[in-house]
Amino acid sequence: MSETPTDMAEFVPAAFFARAARRLHHEPPLVNAGGDHVLNPDFVGKQIDYHDAAVLIPVVARSPAVGALLTRRTPHLSAHGGQIAFPGGKIDPTDAGPAAAALREAREEIGLDPATVEIVGHLDAYLTGTGYRVMPVLGRVEPGQRFVPNRQEVEEIFEVPLAFLMTPANHRRTSRVFMGGRRTFYEMPFEGRNIWGATAGIIRALYERMYC
Repeated sequence: MSETPTDMAEFVPAAFFARAARRLHHEPPLVNAGGDHVLNPDFVGKQIDYHDAAVLIPVVARSPAVGALLTRRTPHLSAHGGQIAFPGGKIDPTDAGPAAAALREAREEIGLDPATVEIVGHLDAYLTGTGYRVMPVLGRVEPGQRFVPNRQEVEEIFEVPLAFLMTPANHRRTSRVFMGGRRTFYEMPFEGRNIWGATAGIIRALYERMYC
C-alpha cells in the first residue's frame, strides 16, 4: 500500500526520522535488491565482481522540514565529473563497515564531522552498471554546521527538501544511449540541477522503502 506523503507534517524532523528508524535496516542488509538493472534488466545486473562502495544520505534536521545534502562533482574528474552525488566512495579494508566508509568520505568531500552524524539506517545495496555495489546509509545531521567542499572532488554542496525528493511526480523516467545500449533511468531536475543516474535511483529506492 502506498503511503505517499500528502502534507509537510511528514517532513518535520521528529516525524521523518521516526519513520526512517522504523522502515530502514538497522544493519547493512545482505541482499542486493536495487540497482540500475531494475529499469534495465537486459543491460546491467549480470556482473559478478562488484566493487563495494558506500554513500551517506545526509538529512539535515531542519525545521519545519528536513532536507538532503547533495554535491556536484568537479567537472575534471575522470569518473562522473560534473554529476550530482551523495558523499561517498569505495569501502576501504580499514573501514569498519559501510557507515564508517560513508562518514569517512563525507568528511573528506564536504568537511562533515562524523561525530555530529547520527546513523539512522541502511537501504538495500544498489548495483550500478559501472560495477559498484553501493550501500546507502542515511544519517541525521543537525542544522547550522559549516561544510567545506574538497575542491579536488566537489564543486558545490547544496540542500534539497526531502518533500521534493519523496514526491513520485518529481521522479521522471528518461533514457539515453550509454555503453552501446539504451539505458533507462530516473532524473529529478531541481533549481537548474539535474539529479539522475545512480543518485536518482537511490533516492527512488529511499522513497519506495519509506512510503510504499
